[in-house]
Amino acid sequence: MTLTPADSGTPLEHDGDALNPWLWALLKMPCRLATTLMFDLKTYGKRHVPAAGGALLISNHQSNLDPVLLAVHLRRQVSFMAKIELFQNRHFGWLIRQLNAFPVRRGEGDVGAIREVLRRLKEGKVLTLFPEGTRTRDGRIGRIQPGIAMIVKRAQVPVIPAVIDGSFQSWPRGRKLFRPHPIRVMYGPPLRVEKLKAEQIVQLIASTLSGMLEELRKKG
Repeated sequence: MTLTPADSGTPLEHDGDALNPWLWALLKMPCRLATTLMFDLKTYGKRHVPAAGGALLISNHQSNLDPVLLAVHLRRQVSFMAKIELFQNRHFGWLIRQLNAFPVRRGEGDVGAIREVLRRLKEGKVLTLFPEGTRTRDGRIGRIQPGIAMIVKRAQVPVIPAVIDGSFQSWPRGRKLFRPHPIRVMYGPPLRVEKLKAEQIVQLIASTLSGMLEELRKKG
């Protein structure tokens, strides 16, 4: 997934209104139970996620479990982007769309996806982005894509850094199914980006996530 907008091309159509609070509530409890039993999931710093209004969660990306791990202990619903291939299965595509996902083209600029990000944030929703653009290959935080700075500057909402640890060990690239492994998630205080240039925002995100991941690992 590339967060840099394209200069041309036809954007995807996104259905940002297809949010189902009843389905979200119905699935949240079994997901919390499952993540506790299988991953001993513990979260820290949830107070940093605003109780109301738009907010952007910026997180490292260790596995396909991450959208669930970031959302399951929060009181608010969370929106997220998912690769367009996941929507090709009609039934699974319907399910994740009802759970606030919308498609994005990977490897190219997707103007429609970026517009949908900004629209949802403007409407007061919480939205997760993985600024590395793809899952880690070795458990370490990869290069932060420069396009994230444009979204941060245009969104004008609190930017909440978050880190996940243990998800990579549970479901690394190439493995068909996840396996039990302790997982921890931590949310940090909002980043101060108001007066920063694009390159400085990228650097701040990279250093903040790296520092938080190191701190989270010390918690055990």
